[in-house]
Amino acid sequence: MKRLVLLFSALLMILPQAGLVKAAAPAAYVALGDSLAAGQTPNRAIDLGYADMIAMELRRHIPLAFYSKDLTYPGLTSGQVLERVRSDEARPVLEHATLITVSSGANDLLGLVRYDPRTGTLAYDQIPADYALNGVRKNTAAILDELAERAPRATVYIMGYYFPYPHAREEMKPGLRKELGRLNAILKKEAEAAGAVFVPVEEAFAAEGSQLLPNPADVHPTLEGYRRMANAFFKSSPYGLTVEPWEVPPPNPVSFEEMNRRMQEADGRSADASGETFSRSAVDEHLQGIHAIYFNPSDMPEGFSFSV
Repeated sequence: MKRLVLLFSALLMILPQAGLVKAAAPAAYVALGDSLAAGQTPNRAIDLGYADMIAMELRRHIPLAFYSKDLTYPGLTSGQVLERVRSDEARPVLEHATLITVSSGANDLLGLVRYDPRTGTLAYDQIPADYALNGVRKNTAAILDELAERAPRATVYIMGYYFPYPHAREEMKPGLRKELGRLNAILKKEAEAAGAVFVPVEEAFAAEGSQLLPNPADVHPTLEGYRRMANAFFKSSPYGLTVEPWEVPPPNPVSFEEMNRRMQEADGRSADASGETFSRSAVDEHLQGIHAIYFNPSDMPEGFSFSV
């Protein structure tokens, strides 16, 4: 009898997560934003990012009606993310989204930073930084207003940012750390004001920034860094999930040129097609594609439809 009780207790320890997600409704997940949302690597390629890992983990536990990061792109500022949210391309995808993550705002500030990876020096001008952060505030509020209208079913998560220059000289870091703190504070305040959820990620990088951002000349993380961002999301969400290290596939980076070729082929065009706008990409069951879309009509709630 004692062994039976111990076995039952052990089962209770492993079942809460499964029970929690089993009861969850099918998810329709859309990622929005900059290179972190797109999954840019430290070597100017695209691989699995935090959004892909979120989608992968959700698929393991609950129905995933569809997933798209087709509205992400490296280098987008908060104003450009707002333009994408307002675009005709975004409307049908956002209309039925139930989960949205947004990475937006860092490029507004980092575009002003003068960083020399050889010497580790950092510099920026305060007045342009103040102006940029005020723009982030206005654009974030506008993005959230647009999402409230265009994605009425969705819970929106605003992703925070880590310190992107761990290889800089220590005496150069405090000023920019302060500005990144201001950026995160703005994102948190605007998210909470709109009923969205802010996801802090800085702590997940703080102790191992140099390892998670291994290229001194690049601000993008490794797969392990993206895994930590995905888990920061899950920590802030009701899903109760965790992306374990063994669940992350080996690196499979794709160059920007190859990404464009795949997207052209997915839209039924030849690889040398040019001057056309990509609306969606091919289904890739292993999430090794770039802008993957999963669409399983059988997983959708009754009365739920989707078209592009």
